[in-house]
Amino acid sequence: MASNSKDEPHREEETKKPEEDEKEVEERRVWLMDLMKLSLGLAPTPEQLLETLDIDGVVNFIKSEKCKSIVTMAGAGISTSAGIPDFRSPNTGLYHNLEKYNLPHPKAVFDIGYFWKNPEPFFHLAKELWPGVFKPTLCHYFIKMLDDKGLLLRHYTQNIDTLETHAGLDPEKLVEAHGSFRTAHCLICEKEYSKDFIEDKVFAGEVPKCQEPGCEDNVVKPDIVFFGESLPKRFAELSSQDMGKCDLLLVMGTSLVVQPFAALTNRVKHETPRMYMNLEKTGSGPSNPITMLMFGGGFKFDDEDNYRDVFWQGTCDDGCLLLAEKLGWKEELLQIVKEEHAKIDENVKILKAKSERLQGGEQMTKSDGKTVDQSKSAVMNESNPGKSSPGTEKDTPSNAYIQQLSVKQKSSSGKATYGPSVSTSSSSKSTSSSSKSTSSSKV
Repeated sequence: MASNSKDEPHREEETKKPEEDEKEVEERRVWLMDLMKLSLGLAPTPEQLLETLDIDGVVNFIKSEKCKSIVTMAGAGISTSAGIPDFRSPNTGLYHNLEKYNLPHPKAVFDIGYFWKNPEPFFHLAKELWPGVFKPTLCHYFIKMLDDKGLLLRHYTQNIDTLETHAGLDPEKLVEAHGSFRTAHCLICEKEYSKDFIEDKVFAGEVPKCQEPGCEDNVVKPDIVFFGESLPKRFAELSSQDMGKCDLLLVMGTSLVVQPFAALTNRVKHETPRMYMNLEKTGSGPSNPITMLMFGGGFKFDDEDNYRDVFWQGTCDDGCLLLAEKLGWKEELLQIVKEEHAKIDENVKILKAKSERLQGGEQMTKSDGKTVDQSKSAVMNESNPGKSSPGTEKDTPSNAYIQQLSVKQKSSSGKATYGPSVSTSSSSKSTSSSSKSTSSSKV
């Protein structure tokens, strides 16, 4: 791995102002004291704001004037119907299907220590999960609809697939807790690189390397959060502000096992209603009292003293469609999904047509004064206006990228059609996933 064997660099952390630290510590102290009083029965139970502790109670609360600042939290479960596997499902989860990479353990592919030693498995996997190959799900568009209707305070996601962005969600309303592929940095000199740079290398089957003089042998890593790395500063800053303002928390498609993301459920006010959509009922909280003090006590779905927690079992798409139907938004939501997916399909057709022209150029011999390489470059210029032409096919991901799209189309089957061939109908099952369980991811 060339010079990557040297000690990992220490990134200089931006420090908070002392008054900010003191305020956060005080807020946490007050919250913990209130939690302990509630747990010990030394404080009155907060007011129940939901008429009933079910989906109808949540719907009526959203319709009321009391609900103006919804915070949503999401994990891999909201993207499974797009064809992206979750992480922890038996047999189908991402961690279950990594044997081919000969890892010491499945999570090593997202472990920063292992990445320093051997980045190749991650970049092979990145090609399969690359943003842009998949369509946003009905759930992603429902979150966007909450924002369009002025109800969304913030959306927190563990996912790195950027499907919220593809669905059109305002970047200011989005917190990607585990980072994304949008930018990347050299592990040594920390020079920033674009998504396009990484994409070119990944789809050419190469490990991205720094181009700075004297640093050429060092790996460029996408800005996604690996195990062993700190979460983005934006996560800490906005979560401290948002959770106190949140008047309804919607948690979707996450097993709530990865901290500190999972702890957000316990940072809202004690009276704030919380709804959890998932295929399995998890998130009931730790039994260890120390852990409970650090991260909170979890949901109380089945407790006699439950006054705010609602569990809805099923896929995130089905849950969001049911919410939309009860709120009177169903037809509007389905129309949005249909129109947006049609736009994506059209773009895929254009790219496939250009890819076929590119493949045709591979079989050409010199003619009309143009070489094979020049023919390819002409097509690539048309596909990427304003972008300089690569010298050889190996320098560009476009052909491999479109082949990846084609594979997604041909392999899609079952209740939900994945990848570029997803279609939308008015059926409530049109975009639901057949996945077995949902999980949160560290990346």
